[in-house]
Amino acid sequence: MQSLPVFLRLQGRAVILTGGGEAADAKRRLLERAGARIVGESEAAALAIVSDGDEATVARLQARGIWVNATDRPDLCDFTLPAIVDREPVLIAIGTGGASAGLAKALRQRIEVLLPARLGALARALHDARSAIRARWPDAAARRRAIDAGLMAGGTIDPLSDKAADAVPDWLAEGADGATNRLEVIRLLSADPDDLTLRAARLLGEADRLYHAPDVPAAILDRARADAVRIAAASLPQEPGEGLSLWLEMVR
Repeated sequence: MQSLPVFLRLQGRAVILTGGGEAADAKRRLLERAGARIVGESEAAALAIVSDGDEATVARLQARGIWVNATDRPDLCDFTLPAIVDREPVLIAIGTGGASAGLAKALRQRIEVLLPARLGALARALHDARSAIRARWPDAAARRRAIDAGLMAGGTIDPLSDKAADAVPDWLAEGADGATNRLEVIRLLSADPDDLTLRAARLLGEADRLYHAPDVPAAILDRARADAVRIAAASLPQEPGEGLSLWLEMVR
């Protein structure tokens, strides 16, 4: 991973925008949507967008310690701007590190079709229900498992359903605790994470902990949740622990 994706709060904050024409107009509209205060090159700011990619302008700004995006000049950029799927407050950013804006756009268009218009309403409903969710599941691990179960495909609050936002009270009333404690085995035929089966990819995204043989590559382990515990082991664990545990091994 060559870049760390982040979401910046720009409401009321100064961002330098230089250059003109259609490229500058597009960047201005994007910054205005984010609530940024657009200023000129001589003013103080932490970020800048050089819409014409002018190398001299980039150098001047970077010399002042300002992080710069230079349009169509990924080699000069401190940060890049992704293609955005906007379901406020849900934002999905698709970046290619400046390699191909066209590819990012094509992926955005595909994802747009998949996501219901009311996805943002589901996010707001879950936010409003935070106190009720914590009261129903005081234990953090149980709470996460219940949320995962509700949001899974076909779950009561499946995010790809238009009815999910209205179903949050029903989900809370059901009181399901999510998946029971279990151990799933994944036998890997390839060291390439792109060769993972759909089942393996889904389990990696859900697991609480990963037990793995020492030869399982880091690229596979990186497909799991960042907060999932990784434990190198010689064989399947006898007592894997609460929630969903995985045993990963390479098949030779």
